[in-house]
Amino acid sequence: MIDLRSDTVTRPSPEMLACMAAAETGDDVYGEDPTVNALEDLAAEMTGMEAALFVTSGTQGNLLALLSHCQRGDEYIAGHEAHTYKFEGGGAAVLGGIQPQPVAFNERGELPLEDIQAVIKPDNVHFARTRLLCLENTTAGKVLSLEYLAEFSAFADERGLAKHLDGARVFNAAVKLGVRVAEITRHFDSVSICLSKGLATPVGSVLVGSASLVKEARKWRKMVGGGMRQAGVIAAAGIHALENHVERLAEDHANAARFAEGISQLSSVSSVPPETNMVMVQTERFKELSRFLAEHDVRISTPRFVFHRDISASDVETLIDLVRQFDQHG
Repeated sequence: MIDLRSDTVTRPSPEMLACMAAAETGDDVYGEDPTVNALEDLAAEMTGMEAALFVTSGTQGNLLALLSHCQRGDEYIAGHEAHTYKFEGGGAAVLGGIQPQPVAFNERGELPLEDIQAVIKPDNVHFARTRLLCLENTTAGKVLSLEYLAEFSAFADERGLAKHLDGARVFNAAVKLGVRVAEITRHFDSVSICLSKGLATPVGSVLVGSASLVKEARKWRKMVGGGMRQAGVIAAAGIHALENHVERLAEDHANAARFAEGISQLSSVSSVPPETNMVMVQTERFKELSRFLAEHDVRISTPRFVFHRDISASDVETLIDLVRQFDQHG
């Protein structure tokens, strides 16, 4: 089975499972799990932040950041297709009384600064208080440039607004740009990073930020049921991933690029060259393509084909051959 639905479908490697089985554990709610503490220290060091918090998911990481930055009646600005706005159950509004203000992403996955400026609320009793700006990196596989991040950060600082990054795939962005991840995260007050996507752990994310923000987020984590006990068993997978799976993300990027190149001359299926591990397939016959691929043990759910650690170079060639067959015999 070639599963291209998401990079969340990866399974832990034997080496990762061995680390998990050997993990030293304690009660993390008491702060006594040494493996969780080691993961948090490693994540903070790699991102250049003061502290980190191990959480159950990217959704929880984003939620805790929003709850920690904002009070009831505050507002956060995010992309109209951003996870923090559209795909996380409205948690900030439901649980925090925090109003979302969407702004359309441009074709590069950016929030244009002039569009942000247009929706920042004046200091007036009629409006929620604009408190936080949120970006996402990557968005649909697109990487935000360091130049844009610097401009965004300065824009927010000049207006006294906090900055959060949904960095679910921020290591993909760093690998694409050829920089340490800290070169991206330094532009934000908090960043949520998924360990269970391209980094290929079975579960978990980390929220990084200042010591005071992480302290506040830890309180919220307990409140929303995210306090785990002997969580070192899964934190060990995160340590293994951060130490061994970051640089290999380039292989996923190369596989995505090879697939896009391999279907570039077809008549009924095409794509634009990908920046990272996602290929956005363009076809008017998507349902037919989906059925055809399913008959050949390839799983897709949307025109977004996501390449990950469990997709090999030979799998990519198989996939190219199948899409070519579909195109020729359609």
